[in-house]
Amino acid sequence: MNKKILNNPEKVVEEMVEGMAMANPNRLKKVNGFNILIRSKKKQERVALISGGGSGHEPAHGGYVGPGMLDAALAGPVFTSPNPRSVLKAIKEVKTNEGVLLIIKNYSGDVMNFKMAAQKAQDEGIKCDYVIVNDDIAINNPEDRRGIAGTIFVHKIAGAAADAGYNLEETKEVANKAISNIKSKGVALAPCYSPGSGRPSFEIGENEMEVGLGIHGEPGVEVQELKSSREICKMITNNILEKMEYDKNSQFSLMINSLGATPLMELNVMAKDTLELLKNRGLTIYNCYVGNFMTSMEMKGASLTLFKLDEELKTLLNHPVDVSIKL
Repeated sequence: MNKKILNNPEKVVEEMVEGMAMANPNRLKKVNGFNILIRSKKKQERVALISGGGSGHEPAHGGYVGPGMLDAALAGPVFTSPNPRSVLKAIKEVKTNEGVLLIIKNYSGDVMNFKMAAQKAQDEGIKCDYVIVNDDIAINNPEDRRGIAGTIFVHKIAGAAADAGYNLEETKEVANKAISNIKSKGVALAPCYSPGSGRPSFEIGENEMEVGLGIHGEPGVEVQELKSSREICKMITNNILEKMEYDKNSQFSLMINSLGATPLMELNVMAKDTLELLKNRGLTIYNCYVGNFMTSMEMKGASLTLFKLDEELKTLLNHPVDVSIKL
C-alpha cells in the first residue's frame, strides 16, 4: 500500500507551489493564476533564465529560483509538461532587455511546449532563445537522450554567466558547452506512485533493479540483478566515461542524486565508492554534490552525473547562489 499526505490529488501541484512560496517569502513569489514561481525580489538587468517541466521532481525546479540561478520555474501537472500559455506567461513575467533563455529537458512535451512559447515571445518582440539538456547516456542516440539531474548544473552555469554579464548569445553558448560535458545515468530499486491513482509506475522483482531509467516514473532500459553499491557505481561510472572525451588532466564535478526515497546514508556510500573508483583511474574530482536534486517523487534509486570542467566552467560553478538547495 502506498500512502501520501495530501488534501486533494487534483490540487496537489497548486498547493505545493503555494506552499513553496509561503515557506520562502524572501526568495519566491507565485504568479497569480499560474503554477509559476519567480524571484520575490527585483533582479538585476541581465539575461533571465527559465526552467521547468512536470511536477514530481522536487526540489526541481522551484528550488533553484533565486540569485545566481533561475528567474522563474514552471510546475506542470505530475510528470506532464506545462502548457505553452504558462511558459509564455513566465517569459513575460521575467523578461529583460537582455533577453530570456529557456532551459529545456529533452522530453517531447517539454521541447514542443517551450519552443512554441519561445516562438510566440519572439513574435511579440521579446528576445528569447533556448537550450536543450540531454545528459542521460542510457539512451544510445544523443538526439534522443533525456534531460535528467545534470540539468541542475546547466541552471548553475547559465545563472552564473547571466550574473557575470554574458549576453543572451554568450549565455546560450556556455550553457551548451556545459551540456556537451555533462553525462548521467541512474538505477531504480522501486517505483514511484501516482498521487491520483496510487498505482506503481512499474513492477520490479525483490532482487532486481531497473538500469537507465528517466525521471518520469518510467522503467529503465534494462533489468538487472540487484548489485552492491560498489558494483552499481563501477557500472555507471564506466558507462559514463565511455561516452566522454577526457585525459589524465581532466577535472570533474560529481553529483550523486537521490530519485526521492534513497537516504543520505546510501547516497554517501555511493559517493565514497564512486570517488574511490575515479581516483583509482587517476581522475581528479573538483567537487562533489550529494543529495536530492532532481527526483521522481518517492522512487527508490539514484543517478550519477559527471561534469567535465574547464577553467571557465569552474569559475562559473563557483559563483555564489541564494536558492533553497545548497549548491
